[in-house]
This record gives sequence, C-alpha cells and structure tokens, in this order.
Amino acid sequence: MKYVYFFLCSLISITTIGQSRFLPESSTKPIANRSVVETVIATISYQGYDETQAYFGEGEYEIFIDNVDGVLDNPIIVLDGFDPGDARDITALYNSLIFDGQNMADILRDQGYDIIIFNNPLYTTGGKDIDGGADYIQRNAFVLAELISIINDQKVGDEELVVLGPSMGGLVGRYALAYMEQNSLPHETRLFISFDSPHRGANVPISLQYLINYLAFEFNNPEAQAIVAGVLNSPAAKEMLVDHLAAHLADGSDTDQDPTKLLPEGAPGFRDVFQAELDAMGFAQNVRNVAMINGSGIGTTTGTPGMQVIDTTLDIIAGTTAEVSLHFMPEAGQAITITDWKTFLGPVQVGSFSADGESFAFSDGVDSAPGGTANISTALGDGTNPVIVQFIEALDQDAYCFVPTLSALDIDEDDWYANPDLSASPFVNTHIPNVNEDHVTVTPEGAAFAIFEITGGILGVNDVAGISKYILSENPIGNTLRIAVDPSVQTSSLEMAIFNMAGQQVYNTGLIDVSGEIRVNHGLSSGLYILTLTDSQGTYSHKLVVE
Repeated sequence: MKYVYFFLCSLISITTIGQSRFLPESSTKPIANRSVVETVIATISYQGYDETQAYFGEGEYEIFIDNVDGVLDNPIIVLDGFDPGDARDITALYNSLIFDGQNMADILRDQGYDIIIFNNPLYTTGGKDIDGGADYIQRNAFVLAELISIINDQKVGDEELVVLGPSMGGLVGRYALAYMEQNSLPHETRLFISFDSPHRGANVPISLQYLINYLAFEFNNPEAQAIVAGVLNSPAAKEMLVDHLAAHLADGSDTDQDPTKLLPEGAPGFRDVFQAELDAMGFAQNVRNVAMINGSGIGTTTGTPGMQVIDTTLDIIAGTTAEVSLHFMPEAGQAITITDWKTFLGPVQVGSFSADGESFAFSDGVDSAPGGTANISTALGDGTNPVIVQFIEALDQDAYCFVPTLSALDIDEDDWYANPDLSASPFVNTHIPNVNEDHVTVTPEGAAFAIFEITGGILGVNDVAGISKYILSENPIGNTLRIAVDPSVQTSSLEMAIFNMAGQQVYNTGLIDVSGEIRVNHGLSSGLYILTLTDSQGTYSHKLVVE
C-alpha cells in the first residue's frame, strides 16, 4: 500500500490553491540593473479571526530603477499573489509580466518608470511562524501601507505612485489604499490597477476540495495534513473561496460531509466576515481605480454546469486500483454527486468517499461560470508519476472558473452567469476579453491597457479611451490595417502614426479626403503597437495588435 499512499500524497499536491493556480508559470529570464532585496515591517499590527493576539506583518521588496535617468521618481509597485510557502520569488514575480516575448516591466522602465516588486515571504514574528503568501489579506495590506510610505519618502520629486495588484494582490492593494486614505495616512497614489482579483471571491471546485481532504486524512499522515492546513485552510484561502469544504463537514469529522449542508458556503468565521469588511472598506476615493481581467465579458462559459470532470479507474500497482469520479457543481436548483472515490485491492473494496453538491436556485454552479481560469493538469508536476499521467489523460474537463468575471469586476450579482453591468462596477475603466483566459495571464491587449493607464497615453496622446470617430474594422490585424470612418466625419486631411511600445515611431502617413473605410498596408512585424490618428479636432489613439 505504500505506492497507493505515494499517489494519494501526489494528488494532494495538486490542490490548485497553490501559487501555480493563482499566477502563471514565469520565465527565469535575467533582469537588468537589479538592486538589493530589502525587508519591510508593518507599523500597524493585525489580529486574525482565529488568533489570540495581534502580529506585525513583514514583507520584502526590490527596486528596479528605470533605464532613462536612473532615479527613483516614477514608482510602480507590483504586488504578490497567493503564494503558500513563498514558491514565487521576486525574480519570478518580475517575469510574470512577460507577454509575447516582451516584459511589461521592461517596457515601462524604458519609458522612465521605476518598478518595485513586493513579495510576501515566510517569517517569524512575536514567536509565531507566518506564511506571508497565504496569510491574512489585512496583515499583508498593512505591510504594503508601510512600503508605500517608504517609497514616498525615498522617491525624488512629487510624482504619485501606481499600484498593480494581480490576483490576491489586488485585494491587498485595495485594502491598503482605502485604509490609508480613511485613516489620514498619505498614500500619494494616483492609479490602482486590479488584475483579475477576486473582489467577490474565488473558486476551486468543491468536488476537488472534498477529494483532497479525504485523501489527506484517510491515511492520517502529518505531512499531508500540513499541506491541507497550510494551503487549503490557510487564512487567505478561507477569506477568498466562495465555497469551502470547512462549511460542509459533519460535526466531529475531518472528512465526512454533513448531508444537510450541500449549498455553496464559504469558510465559517472567515469568508462572510472578510467580504463584509472589504465591502465596508470600499476603494480609495482619491485614486483612479481600474481593472484588467481574464474572464469573458460576453458570457462565454468554462464547460457546463454539472459536467463530468473525470470518471476513470486508476491502476495504482499490480492488483490495486482506484475509481475516481468528479463533477462540476450542477445547474441552478439541482443536486448531484460531485465526488466519488473507491479503492480496491483486487476485487475487494478497501476504501471509499462520496459527497454531493447542490446549487442555489438563482445561479448555476460557479465552476463553469465565465471567469479567469485555472487548470487541474498544470498543477500536477512534471508528469513522471505514471498514476498522475493516467489522471491527466483521463480528464474530461481540465479548466475551471477560478475568478469569476463578476468577482473580478466587483459586481454584486447573485447569478455568476449574468452579463456584467459595468455601471454597477466601482472601476472607472476596464479591460475585458471576450474569451476566458488563464488567470492573471498578461496578453498584448491587457498590457496595452495597463501601459495606457500608467502613462496616460504614450507620447502625450490625449484620447486614451480609444478611437471614437475612427473605428478599427478588426483587431488583431494582418497585413492590412482597416479603419471605418464615421459618416459624420468631415475632414480633408488625417495624419496617421504608429508607435511601438518603446515609444518609437515606426509608421507615418498623411491621408486626404477621408471617408468610408481607410485601408493601409503597413508592413509591420507581429507585436503590440499604438495607433494615433490626428485631424483638425484632435488626436485619437488605439492599441493595435499585429498578428
């Protein structure tokens, strides 16, 4: 049975709550002009929901000075996401901004902006060991508040900060800025970018949570249980997950389901309390709050409610098998078996577990909702374990909704599948794709959105919102750029220019007697560009992707 146990522990490692599920894998590409890693200690302590005293949080940061004047005068703070065990260091966080061979951080440094990477490490304070990457969001926010004060003291000039918060980092940034503003602590921040952050909660299929928890406790192994305790039951996970197994367990049992608790519910004493506090905190009012998300804005789903995720028999060792079946949460008002596991020695069943799930009457199960996605397979390691390979190959559905579109937009709506009403979102500008993308994946379009917001429009372009009179017929484009001209436009001349993301002009032409549709064969290589059109009334800009 040792091999069986090895497989079970391996499966436990795919909890999909770990850093690999919250942020994508990053390149280890070398970074130019590095400084040193500094420690920051909060001056405001925090006592968690299950703690008997308050503790001062700690963090670490590194400043990456710009490549223009070499002076800290245009700071952008990039935050860490959920990262139990500090698996993602500062180098990996910097490189998580890579897209299509470019790095958004490098582009901004070449524009004169300074990048500060903020990481939540492991540390000990007041006699307590704290895993910063999975700790209370509030405590990490107080560490960020201290870092903001430090950077404002160190910077040269009066330029205000930009804070970019991916995933859980967006909650940390939101909380810190709002707290500072409400407590008369100057944050000197002009822009907050929330990047696919779970403002109304995150999701990991409860069927998978049940299975992982059962496998950990069935074999009564301290190491496996520590994984469940430190990751799935970490303070941050319990604050964020909209459905958590702790809300469904029978009294006195570590694994068995209470059959009266089938509806989605967050971790008792954590989820609802945190959401109420976050709602009451709101957003900083003297900051421009914008959001770039990875979930579909047109209702594209991630699979279908109640669908089969896996239903297979795994060959563990000779004579030993396991039958496993998982399903997404069902359609609105329906209840189904979502988790089923049976272990056999030959024909004899030696272990089993089963759990049911029921969806609210007002929404299909969140697992298949529009949103930034996570994948089961990418968290399964290097694929050398033959049982894990079997598991991956047997998956019928790999991706699931991790941060729902409505959550990333902070829209309070009971139906996870409702089309987003942006008038109900607190964000003044958003980037929303039509398709569901991997959670916190930087795309060319997302990078263009962030760079526009940060720079206020490259080269002083005054219409960052996009073209109003001149509309791109398609984007991305091929060899030909096509621009539809509004019939109301009356202009005898139009100046067209295209710039790369380093701010260099790569195309320029003048057009006369503008009407109908403009067609230009540009000759540009694949990449991300800024298109500007100038007529007698002003300049209009648009992000442009060349395939």
